[in-house]
Amino acid sequence: MREIRIAAAQFEHRNADKAYNLGRIADLTRMAAAQGAEIVSFHECSVSAYTFAQTLSRDELWALAEPIPGGPSTQALIEIACAHNVAVLAGLFERDDRGIYNSYVAVSPDGFVARHRKLHTFISPHLVPGDGYTVFDLCGCRCGILICYDNNLPENVRMTTLLGAEVVFMPHVTGCLPSVMPGRGTVDRRLWDNRERDPVPLRLEFQGPKGRGWLYRWLPARAWENGIYAVFTNAVGVDDDTIKNGNAMILDPYGETLAESHALGDDVVVALCTPEKIALSGGRRYLRARRPELYSGLAAPQEHPPVTEPGWERKRISDRG
Repeated sequence: MREIRIAAAQFEHRNADKAYNLGRIADLTRMAAAQGAEIVSFHECSVSAYTFAQTLSRDELWALAEPIPGGPSTQALIEIACAHNVAVLAGLFERDDRGIYNSYVAVSPDGFVARHRKLHTFISPHLVPGDGYTVFDLCGCRCGILICYDNNLPENVRMTTLLGAEVVFMPHVTGCLPSVMPGRGTVDRRLWDNRERDPVPLRLEFQGPKGRGWLYRWLPARAWENGIYAVFTNAVGVDDDTIKNGNAMILDPYGETLAESHALGDDVVVALCTPEKIALSGGRRYLRARRPELYSGLAAPQEHPPVTEPGWERKRISDRG
């Protein structure tokens, strides 16, 4: 890895409005590049939007999805990367002859670089989960991608690190959702709509156990236990029928927060990531101390097939198409 400035962005997407969402990606990329960023990362399904897809029929979801790298949105992201001479990472629904995927694409001014398919899909039964990890070279760094729920399983971040990742991009659409955990739950839409007149109540919600407080139960641990830079991105504002808290941030290999957005709206934050922290981190010592001969049980077949479940009740799927 070399010394590099990386940006994490957040914005309020619009359902199925790719032109608008790509416009916001272009604007925030320009802002990040002006601050010296060489890589700019956006949230899960930032091109298409996300939560609304839970009610789409297979035909509707297929129509929303695109080929990667041959689709128009990937080409639009490459054009944005060229315009600002940076690498750009963003999410969208992908389709091919095997099915529909929740995917995340990395591009540079030179073109398509990599694509990750979410390993743990649950928003729609029409989505096919990915079947492998994604590690690649970008701007002189060894990078990995894990989408939202993928990061909740420590094994996924550990395997991505073992495959060589120094920076792991963690795009999300999360936070402020129903939960049995104390203090969790949704945010009243009226607080979002009134945020300019009275920002404090919304800020308390976003920074408390519904938002940042929940993230800090596990997110710094993923960076610390593996000795990686973690680039967390998230939607902010209205996401279908919920409000998302943003909190885009970059954490170092010690689990410390280098940069974080506290904005109640669209924003981008930039942090300088340096190679020496990786070598010095406790996580890299722990990797060297592993005893794989003791871990065979981790890979033993389960009695039941894996099930990816959200901590909230999904909407009924449309019977159209």
